[in-house]
Amino acid sequence: MRRYAQGYFIKLWCVLSGIIVLSLISYIIIYIIINGISVLNLSFIFDSPKGMPLGSEGGIYPAIIGSLYLTLIACFFASILAISTAIYLLFYCNSIKISNLIHLVIGCIAGIPSIIIGMFGYTLLVYQLRLGRSLIAGGITLGIMIFPVIEVKVERIISEIDSYIISSSYALGVSKTYTFFRLVLPACKRDIIASIALAGSYAMGATAPIILTSAVMFAPTPKSLTSPVMALPYHLYLLISESISIQNAYATTFVLISILLTINIIASLVAKTGR
Repeated sequence: MRRYAQGYFIKLWCVLSGIIVLSLISYIIIYIIINGISVLNLSFIFDSPKGMPLGSEGGIYPAIIGSLYLTLIACFFASILAISTAIYLLFYCNSIKISNLIHLVIGCIAGIPSIIIGMFGYTLLVYQLRLGRSLIAGGITLGIMIFPVIEVKVERIISEIDSYIISSSYALGVSKTYTFFRLVLPACKRDIIASIALAGSYAMGATAPIILTSAVMFAPTPKSLTSPVMALPYHLYLLISESISIQNAYATTFVLISILLTINIIASLVAKTGR
């Protein structure tokens, strides 16, 4: 009887927690829609900022494109480093000390505040390498920020592959490279893609790193990797901090949330279809 009561209490607790979380999320989204619906239209999405002060009228199209470009570069840069690190740790690293050291470094990077990562990106990329405030500098900086997220997830995904398959491949004299690309990667590539997409949504919502490395007030749509960009989080920051337009700020927030939710939903569907 006591075990039944405990199980019922845990189940009730989980249900109530889920209801509370969904209610809070729904309230936030509805509140944002109500306050920004008056300016939320196709012109707002596909037009450039206008008015005086700049941003009080017009749209956020350059910020949307800039956010997408930054996210793509960040995911590309971070996934190369993360997947390579995970492969080395699981297939080639035979030293426990080296493995522990790498995991320690990854954990330290994950714990660094985003503003510190932004300062590092500014010092190395903008100042030392003279890339200036640019799309490539911001994308690489965001890639450094999401690198631990992707590496930990990819390492966990690969480690969950049945070890019997890998051992059988080695027993037949198959190389580690062939084993990974022909056996391991096809079995978990959907989960890896989903993890990269989820990390990309984390990068898209970051503001501090791009303030120091790539974002310029109301920059146009970037024409090259060395062009400065405008991004949705930074655009929202300016609208709020400068008190330019609260309604435009709410509409910008809704667009950003919609993009992030879309990325997360697509990533979840990709992961589920692969199982």
